[in-house]
Amino acid sequence: MTAEIDVLVLGGAGVDTIVHVPELPVPLADSHMIRPGIVTRAGQSGDFVALGTSALGLRTHHLDLIGDDHEGDLVRALHRDHGIALTAVPQPCGTKRAVNLVGPDGRRLSLYDATRWAETDRLPEDTVRSLAAVSRHAHVVITQPCAQALPLLRQAGVTISTDLHDWDGANPYHEPFAFAADVVFLSAAALTDPEATMRRIAERGRARIVVATAGAEGAFLLADGDMTRLPAAEPPAPVVDSNGAGDAFAAAFLHGWLGGEPPRHCARLGAVAGAYACTVPSTRVAAIGPRALLAGAAEPAPGRVSGA
Repeated sequence: MTAEIDVLVLGGAGVDTIVHVPELPVPLADSHMIRPGIVTRAGQSGDFVALGTSALGLRTHHLDLIGDDHEGDLVRALHRDHGIALTAVPQPCGTKRAVNLVGPDGRRLSLYDATRWAETDRLPEDTVRSLAAVSRHAHVVITQPCAQALPLLRQAGVTISTDLHDWDGANPYHEPFAFAADVVFLSAAALTDPEATMRRIAERGRARIVVATAGAEGAFLLADGDMTRLPAAEPPAPVVDSNGAGDAFAAAFLHGWLGGEPPRHCARLGAVAGAYACTVPSTRVAAIGPRALLAGAAEPAPGRVSGA
């Protein structure tokens, strides 16, 4: 069957309430005056990946459980406004939501509402199968209930990517995602030895490519056993918020990878997109376009630092 979708994004649809704080951790006080204010907007991990791949010209479809509530209306409006196809499965618990505390330096602390999902949540198998059958690739967010969809995606023969975010390398919740994906992204923030964790993912799972991002320190790329240290890209404007940078990295990496580019160049694209995302205020959503991405990536490529 001919592919109608380049990237099928599963999970990660939701709404964030952005609260700017004087510093992180927040100083203990009865109250704080917040500027530039408190804003609620649609946009969690799956939304940001879908926004990023769509802005780069990939035919994108997003599938998730979404409630019949105000937050769900915001998610549906985000996709409609950006021309991103959305299949919204009814979620009785309500649309996922979180509060993001954002410091002056752009760092954030996210507080997720654990009442907006249930252990029994499932994406309908027929829906997953039908969408996967016309897709080239699936990006699976680690939100409930996406783990149950992984075997269906494997059966459909699509390639899979996932983002483990700040996995510590030990929490078993992340392992089904880590070991089922062909391309694995994660943050190095909670890892004492990123290379060891990356190699364990590749050895125990299917991944031929593992990328660990390290913020301003760049990223690590493991591709077919070869470990490369990647420099960070220079942000095109002042850094105001790190929210969505990892999702932007993943979207741009997939743009290159699905276009047949070598992993190092894909990682360079990811670094440029991630740096751009850090210049976008947390109160709005925006993704880098193909022209700006290619211009930013036209700098010297990173070199090899170690191998196996």
